[in-house]
Amino acid sequence: MEKHLHIISFDVPYPVNYGGACDVFYKLVALYQQGIQIHLHCFQYGRGEQPILHQYCASVHYYKRAIGHKGFSAKLPYIVSSRINESLFSNLLKDDHPILMEGIHCSYLLHDPRFAHRRCFVRLHNVEYQYYRELFRSSSHIIRKAYYRIESGLLRSYEQATASKAIFLGVNEADNETYQRELGCKQISEVPLFIPPWKLECQDGMGSYCFYHGDLNVDANEKAAFWLLNNVFSQLEIPLVLAGKNPSKRLIEKAHANNYTCLVPNPSEKEMQDMIAKAHIHVLPSYTHTGMKVKLLNALYNGRHCVVNHATIDGTGLESLCYTAETAADFAEQITALYHQPFTKEAVQLRQKLLLQKFNNEKNALELIRLIWGTKMY
Repeated sequence: MEKHLHIISFDVPYPVNYGGACDVFYKLVALYQQGIQIHLHCFQYGRGEQPILHQYCASVHYYKRAIGHKGFSAKLPYIVSSRINESLFSNLLKDDHPILMEGIHCSYLLHDPRFAHRRCFVRLHNVEYQYYRELFRSSSHIIRKAYYRIESGLLRSYEQATASKAIFLGVNEADNETYQRELGCKQISEVPLFIPPWKLECQDGMGSYCFYHGDLNVDANEKAAFWLLNNVFSQLEIPLVLAGKNPSKRLIEKAHANNYTCLVPNPSEKEMQDMIAKAHIHVLPSYTHTGMKVKLLNALYNGRHCVVNHATIDGTGLESLCYTAETAADFAEQITALYHQPFTKEAVQLRQKLLLQKFNNEKNALELIRLIWGTKMY
């Protein structure tokens, strides 16, 4: 008997050029390979319709997200209120297939009595109220800062009101514990991130430079980049390459003011992967504690040494694969110690043991299928 599944995505999950899109897109591929008939519902606000999605989905529907003042609500988080869409609800009510909501963003139907007896699941990409609280702390832009603070408060109330209304699927242990302990979620399971078909191509031996990458238009990532330039590599005569999407003019100028640092703006996917492979140390501090960082997984699959802080690594199960530092002095010490230390075959083997078992798309798709069709409703 065919299994049909509605998936509601907060964004169009292609191209796969950021973490949330990565998890959604490769989940579609993995479920399709298990014979699941996927009915994908995407909120579209700039990425356009993507024909490739029809390769993996029985049907694809697009809905316009309510951007700006049209999407704001005094009582609901903007990421939720801007995605309330009656056309979506009407399409979902045409059958009784289970519904997987990607992110708390897409979960408002859980408060609609028409879906009270529907089998519903929410994929957590972050503990969103914590994520927005950390964006508030990271931002120096007054208007954004005010928005992040308000959104974090609204999300805290909304997530708590929603946590008992579905079965939740977190990406790591730390987020699951927060949902259980703070928000009262009684049904939550860990389903690791779905990732590209990486084959663990990290090379032993020596690389050429330290490397930081990310979406540099995100306040927290830009702050991390400035922190590395101002507090760590200003003290070292060791090369640092930064790379990522849409860096500010100020960050580009800062990166090129030092003889040992530079920035590559908007590299292609091939260029990015080439830089990851050639780096000797991936330096990945973070200001956000929630979720699973795809850039960390990319570095572990395709790069050499990784130096991270606790915000990047805690609760991921990957702690043994990285060197941890917290202060600027800690980072400088670790980087200095590792820069002339070859990456070993033993380190590659440890990554093979942990990564290939945990981030196995086929295995994780089968677990997701078991959770959706093989458990009783609460």
